[in-house]
Amino acid sequence: MDYISPPPVESLAAIRPRRVALLGSTGSIGRNALSVVEASEGRLEVAGLACARNVELLARQAVRHRPPVLAVLDDAAAAALRPLLPAGYAPVILTGRAGYARLAALTGAQTVLSAQVGAAGLTATLAAALAGKMVSLANKESLVLAGALVRAICAGTGAAVLPVDSEHDALFQCVAGRGQEVENLVLTASGGPFRGRSARELARVTPEAALAHPNWRMGAKISIDSATLMNKGLELIEAVHLYGVSPERVRILVHPQSVVHSLAEFADGSFMAQLAAPDMRLPIGHCLDWPACAGRGAPPLDLAKVGSLTFEEPDAKLFPCLSLAREALLADRAALGGAPGFGPACVALNAANEAAVELFLHGGCGFTDIPTLVDAALAALPGLDEGRALAPLSSGELPRSPLDEARAAKLALELTARVDALDRACRALVRRRAAHPEEPKC
Repeated sequence: MDYISPPPVESLAAIRPRRVALLGSTGSIGRNALSVVEASEGRLEVAGLACARNVELLARQAVRHRPPVLAVLDDAAAAALRPLLPAGYAPVILTGRAGYARLAALTGAQTVLSAQVGAAGLTATLAAALAGKMVSLANKESLVLAGALVRAICAGTGAAVLPVDSEHDALFQCVAGRGQEVENLVLTASGGPFRGRSARELARVTPEAALAHPNWRMGAKISIDSATLMNKGLELIEAVHLYGVSPERVRILVHPQSVVHSLAEFADGSFMAQLAAPDMRLPIGHCLDWPACAGRGAPPLDLAKVGSLTFEEPDAKLFPCLSLAREALLADRAALGGAPGFGPACVALNAANEAAVELFLHGGCGFTDIPTLVDAALAALPGLDEGRALAPLSSGELPRSPLDEARAAKLALELTARVDALDRACRALVRRRAAHPEEPKC
């Protein structure tokens, strides 16, 4: 195994209170992260908060924690936020992608939680890595789109990536100090709300049913991804980039109880598993407060009450998103050959999935149309001229030491701009195909 980054440098890890910039603070991960901060007994403090448009909740969070910097989606959101803040508290309010990048590279923060939803979180992740931060990564799309690039940046700046996804945080704990003995990685999946359903039943699924996850309380997009198993496909790609293993060494098992969060298989055939209640405060706290192990407010796991733990193979035929993710990963590995850059197939996979999920949530396509639309985008990829902008980067284009706040934000914006054209083209293709399903794939 070859983990994506070195461990956090002692000069950062030893700072207490550790100041944290939270991007996506009003989402499920962000709200749980603030709960972890509040339970940390002063070990953690908030340096900055960012959201898109939920300025009412952002204002309440900001008033409670008083960070000096906030960031929102645009000028309209900033204008709505200002009158919600009390007299005597006047933080800097940044806006847009540039504002998120600046907050992620904030001089006054040691740790950055990258928890924005989807491809929108890539800029912040890159900015934090370019600035040499401890990056608590809850935005899996950052590695799906640019895993090799993040790895190369961390090698130059010394940034550390700590995985917040419960599955990858579990693996991180299982393989600590034993990476060279690991044979395979096993990611567990709950199976979502439609485990065991027939193809006919899946064709009639409503957004309300897909959002009702049996074990976790999550945002809309990740809930739909869990229902289609695309979330597990994205986590497979993430695992390959995080742990430096081949795709063949990452296995998916459905585990409906969501108690075993992942397993590592060692060279002697033994397994090590990480078990915990399905509560995101545990992996978030492990990353933000690393290496401290302390109470996070989560309930203890009662194994006797759980009773039994079961595992089964996923149904790849009924849930083809798993196979689509693996195919995109293999295509990009062949195209990039390990060079730092963006994977065109994974960019297309992610953009098409985000567009299809958005359509499904608003009645624009059916549940089983989601993998069909993603497949159509991948089939069309060779003809999308915009993909030519995603050539691998040279070593001279990346820094060899941490950048200051302004330069890290600027370079992160320049790098993520490379994926914009292909991202837009794939989303447009999905919308067109959903409106005109009779069109051929290519």
